[in-house]
Amino acid sequence: MATLQVQELIEAGIHFGHPASRWNPKMAPYIYGKRNFIHIIDLKETVKGIIRAKRFLTKLVATGKDAVFVGTKRQARAAIEQEAKRCGMPYVSYRWLGGTFTNFRTIRSRLSHLEELDQQVTSGAINALSKKMQSNMQREHRKMKRNLDGLRTMERMPGAMIIVDPVREKNAVREAKKLGIPIIALADTEANPDDVSVIIPGNDDAMRAIEIVMKHLADAVAEGMANRAARAVIEGEGQALTRAPSRPRTRGTVRQGEAEPPQKPAIEMPLPKPHPAIQEPGDPNAKSGDAETPSNP
Repeated sequence: MATLQVQELIEAGIHFGHPASRWNPKMAPYIYGKRNFIHIIDLKETVKGIIRAKRFLTKLVATGKDAVFVGTKRQARAAIEQEAKRCGMPYVSYRWLGGTFTNFRTIRSRLSHLEELDQQVTSGAINALSKKMQSNMQREHRKMKRNLDGLRTMERMPGAMIIVDPVREKNAVREAKKLGIPIIALADTEANPDDVSVIIPGNDDAMRAIEIVMKHLADAVAEGMANRAARAVIEGEGQALTRAPSRPRTRGTVRQGEAEPPQKPAIEMPLPKPHPAIQEPGDPNAKSGDAETPSNP
């Protein structure tokens, strides 16, 4: 994971806030001062927010949950797409469609339709249609790919949301709050810190500042993915050991390394005496008068 350098943040201009006339009073704890009617953000709070967000994301992703990156302003599109693809997480970089979270079933159906359009375009089946139908389908495919391409890998609700400029992404913030999804936001001095779970105070209009923050957050997500894979390997090995079938042993056989059990001496049982009625004549053990010979009639 890359080391956080304060000098790098200063050179990126992350400490410059909005004009003092546009500030939110709830952001006062994160403001260092004011210069030329522009608020200066406290870099100590910025570094604390980045470290807190990195720890939270690493633990969250290691448990098996995902994080979605959201940033639709032009300054953030390239950084959002690059870092989200690098760590293998879904993203929204052009437009947040209403109901992406609250109406997730419909979004999944539209993603299925997008896959069908991709298949028709790549296979050349679209060329068999009329020119007007081709134009309409290409336009639809272009718009859907632009809005939903980053959500292809989101098969379930994410565990967290990473946002650049929560004031601009108010619809995404509203849906996440409604569903109880934690929000990590790079917020300027006009934002409301009560709307987010982990705030990173900083300039959300500078491209370099956005790239640095998203890079560190993506590194934390990648570390959590590595921990998730290691945990899955350990759990798989443990289950294999517990479920390993034992080899059946034939009764009376001795395993290798075991001593043979001592043999018990054979016990001689006395034979039972025959009944007097079935003894043969002349048997010395027969008693006289014990059996009477039946007389002929």
